[in-house]
Amino acid sequence: MNTPYIQHEGKVVQTDSTFTHVMAIALDPRTDHQEGVIRCITSREGDVSVSGYVDRSELHKIKKNAQGSFEIGERLEIKHEAEVTESLKGNLDFIGLEDPDIWVDHASGFLHLYFTLPLIDHAHHSKNKIHLGHAVGRDLDSLEMTEPTLLADSIGGAKELSVAPVNTNGIRLNLVESSKKESDFTYSVVRLAVAEDMGKPWKFGGILFHPKEHAIPWIGGHASPGPLFSREFIDIGEGRLVGIMNGREANKKVGTQTLYGIFSVGLFIYNYEKGIIEWVSPEPFIRDTEARTITFASQFVQTTKDEGVLYAHVDDSFVRAYTLNAEGVRDMLPV
Repeated sequence: MNTPYIQHEGKVVQTDSTFTHVMAIALDPRTDHQEGVIRCITSREGDVSVSGYVDRSELHKIKKNAQGSFEIGERLEIKHEAEVTESLKGNLDFIGLEDPDIWVDHASGFLHLYFTLPLIDHAHHSKNKIHLGHAVGRDLDSLEMTEPTLLADSIGGAKELSVAPVNTNGIRLNLVESSKKESDFTYSVVRLAVAEDMGKPWKFGGILFHPKEHAIPWIGGHASPGPLFSREFIDIGEGRLVGIMNGREANKKVGTQTLYGIFSVGLFIYNYEKGIIEWVSPEPFIRDTEARTITFASQFVQTTKDEGVLYAHVDDSFVRAYTLNAEGVRDMLPV
């Protein structure tokens, strides 16, 4: 069996005294993935393994250096950010933009940046509003914020976008992480996000994967869709793609605290024609050797026909790179 991945040594982002915790890398393919955006933690309250912790964040530009790691640059300036966030927050606390995803419309030349827009009620977290925000521009220097792509509804919010190809009906059945409150816990679930136009608001679809409904321990509490591999990397047939799924073990109640389990990286098969998750791996795919609780993948870059680099953040603190082998990954699939 081919080795599915090799963990790189060290950290892929050069942190400094300004930001000791960074995460969620997103890269612009038009720069050959040499430039992009990263989430930088400006302050942390609480423990990332315990429910209720709060990270305040900023999005910053990054650029790859001669050594192959990324250096953090200036804060990302987005026109109309203050006006849009002010119009949404009401009495809630806006804690900064999070978890960026870049999609480029090669036909128009525009770059679309999607991000988590979190509004928090510190007294009653059930009242939190987690929107999927959006900005567009020719490049990272000319972004303008629009109304959110998805507004939180009565089920939950939207974050961690996974962009699907256009199907034969001319729409994208994208995936997002949302939430679903049950009698025991609030679960992270994967929901459909129906996009007729990538630059205008989308519509929520149904829940495609709910951890409580599947006996898969590594993803028993939280599920979050990650990057989809191209058919050039792994081909499993028309209308279906292999992708990364981030999953966390079920929560545990200890006294008055809710403790999170371990977050790992797994695989899934997505039928983007029908909007169906056909399979989720029974075991995790990657768990970083230094991770205390979290390994969470956010960006994949194919480098050759048979290899690519996956970027994941560890314990919401630093970013690591892993070289993936296509044949090794394929060996883990049921098809």
